[in-house]
Amino acid sequence: MAADHGMIEPFVESQRREGTISFGLSSYGYDARVADEFKVFTNVDNALVDPKHFAEDSFVTRRGETCIVPPNSFVLAHTVEYFRIPRDILVICLGKSTYARCGLIVNVTPLEPEWEGQVTIEISNTTPLPARIYANEGICQFLFLQGASAPEVSYADRAGKYMHQRGVALPKL
Repeated sequence: MAADHGMIEPFVESQRREGTISFGLSSYGYDARVADEFKVFTNVDNALVDPKHFAEDSFVTRRGETCIVPPNSFVLAHTVEYFRIPRDILVICLGKSTYARCGLIVNVTPLEPEWEGQVTIEISNTTPLPARIYANEGICQFLFLQGASAPEVSYADRAGKYMHQRGVALPKL
């Protein structure tokens, strides 16, 4: 498998689960971990959320072993793992059922052919209660789909704006 040859770093060759929310290689995908950096959405400055003019003061940054997601709010985080997607592969992300059963929903756009970086993930708390996320444990599963052929234009070819990101990447135009 290409994943253990630089496609995913660090690569965990088997699923780890003892006392943690599982992560590592699974039957048909890879369960990634959430890093210990969290950007918690806040409205203390009465900011307007605008993807064309995004205000960084919409978030407070926290580091730690856990993060509390406020009720009906969200945090931005990133994967521990750095991904290098081959030219003939498309990757789709799904949230882990352990968190989904607690009302925490993970959203990530697809990882396009030849994209690379740490993945910024959005974790929404859909409940009226605060919810806890555990750093360095599983947060989502990536499924890898191989195309019959490589695309004419990859993410790298068009110099995508989120290429080579490390840490949390905020919206860009």
